[in-house]
Amino acid sequence: GTRLQRMSDRIDSLTSSAYQQALEVIASVEPRIAEATRQELDDQRSSLKLIASENYASPAVLLTMGTWFSDKYAEGTVGHRFYAGCQNVDTVEALAAEHARELFGAPYAYAQPHSGIDANLVAYWAILAHRVETPALAKLEAKNVNELSAAQWETLRNELGNQRLLGMSLDAGGHLTHGFRPNISGKMFHQQQYGTDPETGLLDYDALAAKAREFKPLILVAGYSAYPRRVDFAKMREIADEVGATLMVDMAHFAGLVAGKVFTGDEDPVPHAHVVTTTTHKSLRGPRGGLVLAQEDFAPEVDRGCPMVLGGPLSHVMAAKAVALAEARQPEFRAYAQQVADNAKSLADGFMSRGAKLVTDGTDNHLVLLDVSGFGLTGRQAESALLDAGVVTNRNSVPQDPNGAWYTSGIRLGTPALTTRGFGHDEFDRVAELIVHVLQNTQPGTTKAGGPSKASYTLGEGVADKVRDASAEMLDKHPLYPGIDLS
Repeated sequence: GTRLQRMSDRIDSLTSSAYQQALEVIASVEPRIAEATRQELDDQRSSLKLIASENYASPAVLLTMGTWFSDKYAEGTVGHRFYAGCQNVDTVEALAAEHARELFGAPYAYAQPHSGIDANLVAYWAILAHRVETPALAKLEAKNVNELSAAQWETLRNELGNQRLLGMSLDAGGHLTHGFRPNISGKMFHQQQYGTDPETGLLDYDALAAKAREFKPLILVAGYSAYPRRVDFAKMREIADEVGATLMVDMAHFAGLVAGKVFTGDEDPVPHAHVVTTTTHKSLRGPRGGLVLAQEDFAPEVDRGCPMVLGGPLSHVMAAKAVALAEARQPEFRAYAQQVADNAKSLADGFMSRGAKLVTDGTDNHLVLLDVSGFGLTGRQAESALLDAGVVTNRNSVPQDPNGAWYTSGIRLGTPALTTRGFGHDEFDRVAELIVHVLQNTQPGTTKAGGPSKASYTLGEGVADKVRDASAEMLDKHPLYPGIDLS
């Protein structure tokens, strides 16, 4: 025990020294950036971070990103680069893919995507190439698109960009990249969307299957960014198979719960989907970036992410992905993932015991979707009032939202970040109490014309200070990056 404590103290000392010296170097060139960096740490330490898509990466992950791997171009794949001198990048990318395969039990992993949308674009175009381009080339007796005549290529290009995609609607909890019209996914595809049961807010698999039979999509997209329940991916695969669709799952939000074996069996998308995408910075606690996991027959097309969609991979971020995925393979991560889900239930119970309305009346994943219309507020008003009180959330649509995607009627809250800090049941119950207190003491404002405003609000006197003080008591017991002292 004493030896381990000495080792931990030494690591803390080294980490603190590393950041102190790094900020000194940065300040010698642009002191305002160094100061903003210090301030960001102070702000994160002093606020209740409840944005479901955010977390806290370990110092090891953060430090990995700040290296000379940032200076290297490496288009291509491991062992097949378009630039010389990529032997160390090959090591980094191979390790990131190895950890991803082992962690998720996936046959194939691609670590190059810069973000979640990049991962989805790689997946979409890989599926199109696998399902449309490759058969078309064979029919035309061509090996690649460069062998096609201009007329042939124009015909194929129009066919590629006019396939059918069925994804979850934004107000039901889906993501912009699942076929939302203003997003590139909505422009690439002839798209339709499925929603949730209007009474329960839950996925209706029978209704989804009926829609799929009618629409016959090439791609069925499952996954979510604001749906507070688990998904039966075995049923999703059955629906896809029945209509001849490729099942793609975007698990960006809940990848940590898959990695931590909270979601297993039919709730684990990897054995059921043809292609799975994820980010690495949400519940996985890694750097900002993406991954694509796939069955072997889709691997050649996914490997063409560069030059198909991506440019030079971010080698320093791939290195950080490898470190984060290695961390996620440790037994401690499973305990963390289970605590994330347990804490979400505590947060949901805390809201409902105080009369707040939740979409689907609860949660069984990492997030809670709070309908704030019962407080007479829009999501934008609630988000802003909570921020005044040091509670960081984001406004979010609820099913059939009358206020649309900008003002919204809900706020989305997630437990991954504060669970990383060590919050448990009692703290999350207290968090629910503080949020309800803020919302009960927030009044909507009026427009210049005297009508009700969807944006302005008035927060009761002294409420923000009271909530900040109460939050500080909890936050002080669970310090953020305790080994880093920048004073």
